[in-house]
Amino acid sequence: MGSNYKSIICDNLAAIFDNEPPDLALRLGAEKDEGGFKFSAFGRSCLLRREGIFLDGIVEEGPRAILISLYAMNAVSDQIRLEPFVAFKDLPNSMPYSGAFSANSEMILVPHVQQILEKRYLVMERFNGHNAPEGLGGDESFVLYPLPKIGLAYIFYLADEEFPASVTCLFSSNALSFMPLDGLADVAEYTSRSIIQLISSTV
Repeated sequence: MGSNYKSIICDNLAAIFDNEPPDLALRLGAEKDEGGFKFSAFGRSCLLRREGIFLDGIVEEGPRAILISLYAMNAVSDQIRLEPFVAFKDLPNSMPYSGAFSANSEMILVPHVQQILEKRYLVMERFNGHNAPEGLGGDESFVLYPLPKIGLAYIFYLADEEFPASVTCLFSSNALSFMPLDGLADVAEYTSRSIIQLISSTV
């Protein structure tokens, strides 16, 4: 599977750089640097080059690199619009993916809710995030940016005597402008996985 990922990434990078628009940095929300484009991706420093995708200086050849290349392939000059945030199930043609989205992006965070909230400022700092707009609901909530023009609002409900803890993940209003539907589901999944990895690696 790893070789398949690498082949897809190489093909996507060739498509991006063979037809590179002059305003690609603007479209990506990136800075042009080191023969490529630098921006934040999944809480890490990303360098997108024809030769490969590097996260924190290390070549990435897994699913995150495929998602980053898809983001670059779909880059448009539109600005991100956060509100109104939208649930995955309300995105067009999302029904076949809704169960997997909930399991992979929301339910996996439920056992970690207390720890996430204890380290929320660390998580927000890593993902260039901020507190969620008032009125979004939940006991706690914040917005993260796994990619510069895709925002995810995480809403946390703490456990009480009647209900267990729960997590809701919403997308910025025009997220589909920058990523296909199945890619958006994966962006949320790998953001949630990155949150767990971050809080588990810090004392």
